[in-house]
Amino acid sequence: MQADLNPATSLIPIGISSCLLGERVRYDGGHKSHSYVMHTLGEHFDFKPFCPEVAIGLGVPRKPIRLWRNAKNETRCVSVDNSNLDFTDRLQDCSDDQLSWLSNLCGYIVKKDSPTCGMERVKVWDDIMPKREGVGVYAKRLIEKFPYLPIEEEGRLGDSILRENFIQRVFAIHRWHLFKAAGLSVSGLIDFHASHKLILMSHDQSSYGKLGQLVAGTTKENLRKNSEIYLLNFMSALKKRATRGNQVNVLQHIHGYLKNSLHADDKEELLQTIENYRIGHVPLIVPITLLNHYFRKYPNTYIAKSWYMKPYPLELCLQNRI
Repeated sequence: MQADLNPATSLIPIGISSCLLGERVRYDGGHKSHSYVMHTLGEHFDFKPFCPEVAIGLGVPRKPIRLWRNAKNETRCVSVDNSNLDFTDRLQDCSDDQLSWLSNLCGYIVKKDSPTCGMERVKVWDDIMPKREGVGVYAKRLIEKFPYLPIEEEGRLGDSILRENFIQRVFAIHRWHLFKAAGLSVSGLIDFHASHKLILMSHDQSSYGKLGQLVAGTTKENLRKNSEIYLLNFMSALKKRATRGNQVNVLQHIHGYLKNSLHADDKEELLQTIENYRIGHVPLIVPITLLNHYFRKYPNTYIAKSWYMKPYPLELCLQNRI
């Protein structure tokens, strides 16, 4: 087992919109505390709260701001009652000032619909009517500077698939940071890729193959460059939703490592459990639990090094609904 790379041994640094932790920083002097974020994810994440509007000196309470499309077809962040009060440049400069601590994060949870922090579908106003096609000024800068960083809105965490996907990416990039902290090496990159092979296969088998070719062609001379390319494409692949079909293929692949160990009735039970997952009668945790049971009885070195069946702490219960 990879105990030295176990992300459960320490809290993971995660950026977050301050209002989601109950800080009264909103324009009306209120907050938007999020119970799941604070009490469940807070057991595993070390939250780094930040409010760009407060950081540029806007008071609490304050006049609200919004995204505005001007006559030049530019999207600007302005006061709701005076479009000449433009805060865009100050917000962008403030975002750039945060790069040092942002670079150490493993994820970010932002406030939906916010003209500064909204990740998508933020209202953009003009002289006719608003359209939900904007990205908050701060969030846009964050995405541009750190395209590999897992970013999610608190509202979307209510979707079990999106929640699982975000948290899996957070733990994956945390393992990447630990790998780099231990010293970048060709052998380390090979091991990292091998331990995430099955996870990649469940998300995007094509990306798994391409990343494998990249790793195979990595030498000491191109290690740093290839590692940067690997991280970007690795996180992009994980962002794609793992389909039930891909999960079944991976489960059957794992089953192959037990075919010479299981008795006929155990093998039949396992295959039936995988089939029950395929047709939607049981969640993913059921075949995963059974596989873990069998590998405790019949250990396999490759499976023990894989993160597929233990991508995050069990108590998060993320596989119970997928």
